[in-house]
Amino acid sequence: MPGSRLTAEDRRRIAEGLTAGLTYAEIARRLGRSRSTVTREIARNGGPHGYRAARAQHATSWRARRRKRVPHAGVPHTGAPGTAESRDTHTAGEFEEQFAAMMIETGMSPMTARVFAALIISESGSLTAAELVQRLQVSPATISNAIRWLEGRQMVAREREARRMRYFVDVDVWYRTWAASARAMAAWADTTRRGAELFGADTPTGDRLRTTSQFFELLGHDMGQAAAHWRQALSLRRGG
Repeated sequence: MPGSRLTAEDRRRIAEGLTAGLTYAEIARRLGRSRSTVTREIARNGGPHGYRAARAQHATSWRARRRKRVPHAGVPHTGAPGTAESRDTHTAGEFEEQFAAMMIETGMSPMTARVFAALIISESGSLTAAELVQRLQVSPATISNAIRWLEGRQMVAREREARRMRYFVDVDVWYRTWAASARAMAAWADTTRRGAELFGADTPTGDRLRTTSQFFELLGHDMGQAAAHWRQALSLRRGG
């Protein structure tokens, strides 16, 4: 029934749908559920390639028991069950899962998405490796791999704190990642332009590469301008 919790049978049908190559929307339609419900369920239980019905059912039961015992890391928790504080903690956890699911849908691996979501919603915007391990219940090596990917794209930074490393997301993260994307577009434009010159604009290959170069040149230019505009707006917001 829409609005109720997923059952073991629902999870079996989700797994079968993924095996059959169905889209999230089609699986949701067959279950009579919302697409967001199915997306979150798959994202939090291994992603489209790692989802297993029995494992998802077990993990859901485990998470339900854990919520009763352990407050969400980085989220203040002082209220008893049923209080506003308790509801706020549950809402934060739900949003974290939705945020991770959105990133997975747009191409990020499930674990990397979960790590970034945990960092960005934490109160300080930062967590140590040990805190991430405890929060996500995965190995230190898994956290390390996700952090390495995020650092490579300048989405997180690190700083040493006594004898441990702390990872954080700062307010400039989107400027850096957008500016890096603009540089990537410029590289695409430059390389395909050279290819067009090599093959000749009067050939099908040359014409295809020339059109590709024009697209990425325009896109990179617009992205660069947008990044500069954001940096200016952020500077004004900070008071210069």
